[in-house]
Amino acid sequence: MTQKIKPRHPEKVKNPINPIKKKPDWIRSKLSNSKEFFLTKTIVNKNNLVTVCQEANCPNITECWSKRHATFMIMGDTCTRACAFCDVKTGKPGNLDEFEPIKISQAVKKLNLKHVVITSVDRDDLKDGGSNHFYNVIKQTRKVNPNTTIEVLTPDFLRKGDAYKKVLEANPDVFNHNIETVPSLYLKVRPGSRYFASLELLKNAKKINKKVFTKSGIMVGLGERKDEILQVMDDLKSADVDFLTIGQYLQPSVKHFPLDRYYTPDEFAELGSIAKAKGFLLVSSSPLTRSSYHADEDFAKLQQNRNNFH
Repeated sequence: MTQKIKPRHPEKVKNPINPIKKKPDWIRSKLSNSKEFFLTKTIVNKNNLVTVCQEANCPNITECWSKRHATFMIMGDTCTRACAFCDVKTGKPGNLDEFEPIKISQAVKKLNLKHVVITSVDRDDLKDGGSNHFYNVIKQTRKVNPNTTIEVLTPDFLRKGDAYKKVLEANPDVFNHNIETVPSLYLKVRPGSRYFASLELLKNAKKINKKVFTKSGIMVGLGERKDEILQVMDDLKSADVDFLTIGQYLQPSVKHFPLDRYYTPDEFAELGSIAKAKGFLLVSSSPLTRSSYHADEDFAKLQQNRNNFH
């Protein structure tokens, strides 16, 4: 008797089929067989670590892993939300791994990372949304790797009160939370989240820790209007966000939210110019931009820009 394979996205099984549009030439990513790529893969697999690079089917995995860059995803591989754009598995997560802070810190050391990005699935099942676990991972990573800068990409900690403060207590160098899309698309694209709650989180993060760099990102190509994108920029600027990333939405499967269109490189350049004119310390806007893409180089630029500004 064959065991029935549980679908990766049970909530999307009954969705209509949305054919995936052919990618334009500027979206293609290259394959790699470099030694560095396989070294990164070996360290990730041997330590039984989860990366957002694999789980979210990131188009930049080859380039990043070849440079020994990886974004670690903590608290398991199963998310309690069911965002319509995301390829991370949804369902009921398992227990937290108490040894994960040690595993992450050792992997950072083996990869000799100058800058590490740590993200997570949403854990609505936990009383604190996982903020204490974030704290422990940051603290242990800092202890083992005192010269490595740490960037966190957090969930929204919706309905978890002041739980997010614990993450900031651990003093990450960058606090990132992605706004993802424009308010009018939230109910369809990000139904478990609230636009203004995400804005408030970013605003409060900067209030609590003035030194932390705050960062957020949006995807385009979901059917948003240009004026809506500009309004999101203004909202993020009002929340004192330092760094904005803008990237192309890539539809993971025929059951995910349908791609409306591909933006051209020129359109990304224009959005980047507008965002810079609005006063962000740093802007990354390109088809393959993702929130942790080139994160180490971008952190160095952030520091430089802040110093120049002051």
